[in-house]
Amino acid sequence: MIPPAMPFSPERRRFLASGAAVCLAGLASPARAALDLDLRAGAPKPIPIAITDLVGETDMGRNISGVITADLRRSGLFAPIDPKAFVEQISNPDTPRFQDWRVINAQGLVTGRVTRQSDGRFQVVFRLWDVVAGQQLAGQQFVAQPENWRRIAHIIADAIYERLTGEKGYFDTRIVFVDESGAKERRIKRLAIMDQDGANVSYLTRGDSLVLTPRFSPTSQEITYMSYGQADPKVFLLNIETGQREVVGNFPGMSFSPRFAPDGQRVIMSLQQGGNSNIFVMDLRSRAISRLTDTAAIDTAPCYSPDGRQICFESDRGGTSQIYVMNADGSGAKRISFGNARYSTPVWSPRGDWIAFTRQAEGRFAIGIMRTDGSGERVLTEGYHNEGPTFAPNGRVIMFFRDPGGAAGPSLYTVDVTGYNEQRLPTPSYASDPAWSPLRS
Repeated sequence: MIPPAMPFSPERRRFLASGAAVCLAGLASPARAALDLDLRAGAPKPIPIAITDLVGETDMGRNISGVITADLRRSGLFAPIDPKAFVEQISNPDTPRFQDWRVINAQGLVTGRVTRQSDGRFQVVFRLWDVVAGQQLAGQQFVAQPENWRRIAHIIADAIYERLTGEKGYFDTRIVFVDESGAKERRIKRLAIMDQDGANVSYLTRGDSLVLTPRFSPTSQEITYMSYGQADPKVFLLNIETGQREVVGNFPGMSFSPRFAPDGQRVIMSLQQGGNSNIFVMDLRSRAISRLTDTAAIDTAPCYSPDGRQICFESDRGGTSQIYVMNADGSGAKRISFGNARYSTPVWSPRGDWIAFTRQAEGRFAIGIMRTDGSGERVLTEGYHNEGPTFAPNGRVIMFFRDPGGAAGPSLYTVDVTGYNEQRLPTPSYASDPAWSPLRS
C-alpha cells in the first residue's frame, strides 16, 4: 500500500497544477537499509541496482525507466545492471521474487507501472526495494500529462538517490548556458536552457548580441545575464516562462558577472570605473545600488554564501588574481587563496562548505575546491582551458566548460567533488558558461 501524501514545494505544485497530481510516499521503514551509501567516505563503491521497465503502457514505461537508469548511472554512485541479466521478467511490480534478484547480485530494485486514464493522463507508480532485506524502501505515484513523462522520471530518480544516499538529488534541474555555433572567428552566441541531462534544449536569445555569464535566481524562474551589441554591456533579467526581459540598470562603463543573492531580491555584480572595477549590489525592488568595495584593483566575480552573510570574489589587489571573502556589507575582506597560481571565478557551494574556483598555472587550467577559510584546497580536474564552475543544488557535483583551443570550441563537463566521475554533457553545438538551477521539486 502506498502511504499518504507528503508536502511538496510551491514550484512542484505549479507544475502539477498544469495537469498532474502526485502522491509522495513516505519511507516504508525508518531504519537505514543495508544498501544505503555513506558519502562521507569519499568516493564509495557504486550500488548494483536493477531498474526494470515499468509495466502497463510499454513504450512510456520503457522510456521512464531509461531516463531513471541514465540519471543514476551518470551520478557515479549507482551501477545499473544490464537487463539481459535479469532472471525475473516483472509482471507484477508489487511482489518481486527477491531470490531472482539476489542471484544477479542486485542490492536495489526498482519496479513500477504506467496506466493510461480515461482523460488521457497517465498514472505512474514506482517502488524501490531493498533486495537483501526483501522490503520496500520507498514508493511514489503520479498522475501526469503525457508530455511530462521525462520530468516524472527525473523526480523518481531523485527520490531513489535521496533514499539511498541521504542527500537531495539533482536530476529534476535545468542548466542555462551559452550555446556557441559557427566558425571560431565569427561565432554566434545564444542563451540556451536544457534539462541537466542535455534533453529539451531551447533558446532564450536569438544570437544578435553577445551573451555572457547567465545565472539562475534561487527563488523564481528568472535568469540574470550580461549582454552587449553595439553599446556597453548591460545586465538583464529574463523570465524563463514568459520570455519577458528587462534591463537591471544602465551603468556607466562595463558591467560584469551578475549573480542573484540567496533571497532572489538583489543582484550583485562588478562595475568597471576607469582601469579598475568594484563590486556593487542592486536591490531589484527599489533599484537602489550599494557599493561594497572601493579599491584601485580589479574586484569581480562576486558570489554570496548560501546564508547571504558573506561574499567570495576575485581580486588582484595583492598583485595577482586571488580569491577573497568579505562580509555581505563589504567589510572584513580577507584573502583565502595562497597557491602559486592565479585564481578566478569563485562560486560558493549550496551546502556552504566549499568554494569552487578556476586555477591557472603554467598554461594549465584546473577546476578545484577549497574550504571557505582557504584550507583543504584540492584540484578536481585539470586541462588546457577549464573554466566556469557551477554547483549542482545538492553541492555534490560541479559542472564547468573546457575549451581545447584551435578550431574546436568549448564543451560542458561534470565532475564529482571527490574528483571522480568526470563526464562530458551532450549539447547541440559548442557550449560555455553553464549555471545549474535550483532543484525544481
